[in-house]
Amino acid sequence: MPAAPKSAALQPPPAPLLRRAGEVLAQLKTAYPGARTELEYRNPFELLIATVLSAQATDKSVNAATPALFAAYPDAAALGAASSEDVEPLIKSIGLYRTKAKNLVALSALLVERHGGEVPNDFEAVVALPGAGRKTANVVLSNAYGLAAIAVDTHVGRLARRLGFSVQTNPDKVERDLQALFPSEEWVFLHHALILHGRRVCTARAPLCPACTLSALCPKVGLDLVPPEAG
Repeated sequence: MPAAPKSAALQPPPAPLLRRAGEVLAQLKTAYPGARTELEYRNPFELLIATVLSAQATDKSVNAATPALFAAYPDAAALGAASSEDVEPLIKSIGLYRTKAKNLVALSALLVERHGGEVPNDFEAVVALPGAGRKTANVVLSNAYGLAAIAVDTHVGRLARRLGFSVQTNPDKVERDLQALFPSEEWVFLHHALILHGRRVCTARAPLCPACTLSALCPKVGLDLVPPEAG
């Protein structure tokens, strides 16, 4: 399985941190055995569009809007020939809808111009599309084409810091830190499981630490809580 581009090799993580990462992964597999994206899609094009729309928006709001959008514009050729003004009413319930409408039309036109209307199985090619940064490329290529990738959204970043796996706030640096701790064949599962855990348990404002299956493994970095006694 191909992996997303990585930065230059760094010092390997300490063995105790690697062991704890493995224990966290095992707990996540028990808690979220079928973890996958909650965005609804039928093909790589729909996943790409849904992922671009999901920036600073909930998956629920995206899933509510995309059926009408895809009924009107089922492929890149149709959406690329539209005007952003025509697209806006279909996604008006989603944050930043005007900017996103422009990006959707522009990226669809580029898919037609550069890739025959298909979403390329190429990281740099997807990143080059309007509105599709590194996170979007990781989501699309991991789910649509099996790329080994970790998509760092706000949930993944928050949990990586609370778990003591990264001190970074830059998503690209968080991604690199997580890649160093987990085997590449687990990256796709990992980011889906962390997203689910961040939505359901380790929320931004009121984490449910007493009910969390990771509590004994978590140093709770940044939280005003006393961690459990070791051993």
